[in-house]
Formats: sequence, structure tokens, C-alpha cells
Amino acid sequence: MNNVLVIVYSYTGTSRRAAELLCSQQGWPLAEITDVRSRSGALGSWRCVLDSFFRRQPAIHYDGPPPSDFDAVVLVSPIWMLQLAGPMRSFVARQRNRLPDVAVLSVMGGQGAPNAAAEIGRLLGRAPILSCAVTMREVDDGSCAARVQAFGTAVGGAQNASDAVRPVALSPQSI
Repeated sequence: MNNVLVIVYSYTGTSRRAAELLCSQQGWPLAEITDVRSRSGALGSWRCVLDSFFRRQPAIHYDGPPPSDFDAVVLVSPIWMLQLAGPMRSFVARQRNRLPDVAVLSVMGGQGAPNAAAEIGRLLGRAPILSCAVTMREVDDGSCAARVQAFGTAVGGAQNASDAVRPVALSPQSI
């Protein structure tokens, strides 16, 4: 799968650096989600907390090509309070019918990536084909490069969502 678009939302720039690393390793284009309202200062940080706690969908702007023009998209987003960042939640909710296979790369302080991947799956009505998480520290010091590359290679090698192994397929009840 070579026709992959990376879509990033980044509040501090850390998720953007992770997305740029993935794009440089795989040769994929990058699109960006931005806030319509500024999140600068203490009030902006407070809005991040409220967006996560109440699972709000803030107003966003998307700068990129139509996701439906691609075989897959990789969503790169920070984790806020163990949840998917509000602007990425807005994007997925608004674009769910135009998104092809979706993979998720979460950037977190330490926890919450499984919650974000699960929420994206609920919003889409189908599970992401792959998910991966890196910490902010790993992005800052560059130690995530090999894991990001392995994730990108796995996304590039995925044929379609029906080929993805889901945890339920490994359940004793499904045998």
C-alpha cells in the first residue's frame, strides 16, 4: 500500500515531528488539522482538558487533499488526559465516511494510546488496521525512529482492513 496520507494534529509540535519523521521514512504526503480557535496560554490548555473530559469536538480546519483519494490514512495525534485529542476527534467524526483504511500513531506522555485507538474505532464503526504509540520523550530524543519506521512499513504492507488480525480473531470463543 503506497498510496498513504499522513494526517496530523499537533498542539505543541511533538506530534508534528513524529508525523514528519514517518513521512520522511516512507515518502508519504502530510496533511494537517489545526484549531479554528487558538489554544495559546492557560485558557487554551484548559480547553484541552475540557475537550478531553467531555469528549468535545472543537471547530477545526483541515489543510490537505481528500482522504478518500488514498488507500489508507495514518492519523497522528497527541493524547490528552488519557483520551484522543479533541481536534482529531472532530476530524474523524466529520470525515468518517470519507476515510479509507485508518492506522493510528499516538504521541503520549505515558498512557492513553489504547483509549485513542478505541475511540477512533468507535467513531469510524470499524477498527483501525494498525496502531502504535510513542512517548513525547522518545520523539524529543529521536529514540522512536526505529519503531515509527517499523509501523510505517507495516502500514505500507497492509493489503486492506479485512486482512488485519483483530484481537477477537484470537479469542477462544471465535474458534
